[in-house]
Amino acid sequence: MRIELGSDTLLGPGKAALLSGIRDTGSIAAAGRRMGMSYKRAWYLIDTLNKAFQEPLVSASKGGRRGGGAVLTSTGDAILDSYLRMERLASEAVAGELDLLASLMKPDS
Repeated sequence: MRIELGSDTLLGPGKAALLSGIRDTGSIAAAGRRMGMSYKRAWYLIDTLNKAFQEPLVSASKGGRRGGGAVLTSTGDAILDSYLRMERLASEAVAGELDLLASLMKPDS
C-alpha cells in the first residue's frame, strides 16, 4: 500500500521498512544495509519524510569515535504504527477479493 502524502511524497512499504529498520537497529546505515540500500539513498528517503511532516520522524546524530545513531521520534513512531495498522486493515478488508482472484488464476504450469 502506498499513501500519497503530498504532490511529491509517498509513504509505502519501502519507507515503512526503512523506518522499522531504524527502530530496530538504531542506525540509518544499518537499516539501509538490511534493505540492500546505500546510506546516501536511505538518508535521502529519511530527509524527504522529515521534511514532509510538521516534526521530523527520525533524529540522527553524527558518527565519530563514539559512533552515531538514529532513533524514531515520537512522531516517527506514530507514523510508522499508523501505516502498519492501515496496511493490516487494508489487507483484512480485501482478503476475500484476493481469494477470488487467486481462485480464477490459471494453475502454475
